[in-house]
Amino acid sequence: MDESKAHYIWMNLGWQNGDACGNPCRERISAMTVYVRIRDDKFWIEEDWTENGIATDLLRAGVPKEEIVLAFHEPKMRQYTNFAVVS
Repeated sequence: MDESKAHYIWMNLGWQNGDACGNPCRERISAMTVYVRIRDDKFWIEEDWTENGIATDLLRAGVPKEEIVLAFHEPKMRQYTNFAVVS
């Protein structure tokens, strides 16, 4: 979390035992699950690999759809979502 720049990242980091072939090696894993930043008083969802979507949680918390940008969609496609359309 970097509150001074309004960036919020949820990552999975660690070690996984074995590989796809069943070898006993340990493999480093790192994956971004959620990346949200606040810009121009809107929540910009840059990355979201959660099952129900972080936008759903924001809506339940009372954030209006007009303040949520699905930034992982290219700007011309955002018009087809039910969320903010900005570029």
